[in-house]
Amino acid sequence: MDIQLYNTLTRQKEVFLPLDPQRVTMYVCGPTVYNYAHIGNARPAVVFDILYRLLQRSFPTVVYARNVTDVDDKINQSARDQGVPISTITDRYLAAYHADMGALGVLPPTIEPKVTQHIDAIIAMIERLIANGNAYEKDGQVLFHVPSFAQYGQLSRRDRDEMIAGARVDVAPYKRDPADFTLWKPSTEDMVGWDSPWGRGRPGWHIECSAMIERNFGTGPIDIHGGGHDLIFPHHENEIAQSTCAHNGALFCRTWLHNGFVNINAEKMSKSLGNVTLVHDLLELAPGEALRLVLLSAHYRQPLDWTENAVKDARAQLDRLYRALDSLKDVEASNNAVPASFMTALADDLNTPKALAELHQIANAANKATDAAERARLKGELLAAGWLLGLLQQDPTAWLKGTGAADVDAAAIEALIAERKAARARKDWAESDRIRDELAGRGILLEDKAGETTWRVAS
Repeated sequence: MDIQLYNTLTRQKEVFLPLDPQRVTMYVCGPTVYNYAHIGNARPAVVFDILYRLLQRSFPTVVYARNVTDVDDKINQSARDQGVPISTITDRYLAAYHADMGALGVLPPTIEPKVTQHIDAIIAMIERLIANGNAYEKDGQVLFHVPSFAQYGQLSRRDRDEMIAGARVDVAPYKRDPADFTLWKPSTEDMVGWDSPWGRGRPGWHIECSAMIERNFGTGPIDIHGGGHDLIFPHHENEIAQSTCAHNGALFCRTWLHNGFVNINAEKMSKSLGNVTLVHDLLELAPGEALRLVLLSAHYRQPLDWTENAVKDARAQLDRLYRALDSLKDVEASNNAVPASFMTALADDLNTPKALAELHQIANAANKATDAAERARLKGELLAAGWLLGLLQQDPTAWLKGTGAADVDAAAIEALIAERKAARARKDWAESDRIRDELAGRGILLEDKAGETTWRVAS
């Protein structure tokens, strides 16, 4: 089955065709480790984890790199404030990031390059850019000269004035052009730094990813480069400029993917609003799998509104799915096949809302199935589809005990819902209301929508 992905560069969905069908290469911009990850940081980790899983099922080898930015002005400031080496800060928060993402069911990437391990590669790339006439040194600064790359702006599709305004550029006297951006900057004695041909200093942000990609994947184009929508400009735009020029005009990346923002109760997440929501804190309130499900509830390219009700709904959905799986606990799965309808949804630019709807259809079929062979098939489908979404990988009995839903008789509830549906069909509203009230008294809440009735355990 073909996988279609929306390429930010071309602004259209395209059939994904890797350069080498035996080895797919993917690079995603990872965390800057100076604090705990917020839920917005978690969205790309989960989105590209879904893509990683899908690619692994479709191709023999997938090499997935998710980098770690472990030198940065915020990291430097935190280390100075605490009087410790930057590694003390970065080691602490990288471990926290790994723990948080693990709780969300995110698989480890194939490789996890760190900036501090690639300083020599960064310096070598900058030297090439200077030699090629694309960069210049001034007063210990090295800058990329944007006018030297005629295709600059191809990814973000901004005109020159927009790009300068959008980047809030510093019109400094050492710049040949206001849009020029930093590749290397000097470090004072109290800052972390490395020796270089331009003096002791540290790398600019954009050059880091270009150098890490070259070191780990070579100079040929990578298949996929991903990250949040906020990285399109200037970060990924600058990566294209640097890498293309450093590689004598060769294509840098074939497909660009970007996920949308996470808003909190319909407001942009920001420190000024005081609504920055940390994964570390959310995990104290809800299981990681429920948080993951919320992140999958909207299409990855669209904004996602994070609310308390969304988390409650995700927990209720998982309760229903795990009850279906629990009803099959004495059945041995007969296969690990994924239904075509589920794969069609996921292969259509990672349409996770549609894939989740298909997952619920499998669970509904499992609740009604009586034939042994059909139940074995459905259990295999439920587990295989669940794995692709990073869901349903826990022991169902343990999950249901943990959520207080273990003693719910799903079959009895479905029977009452069927009785209520029949009562509504004959316009016996009193009986319909009686059944709803009976279920509510048991802690089961019903929702009628589009001719269907769903239920959840009241939290």
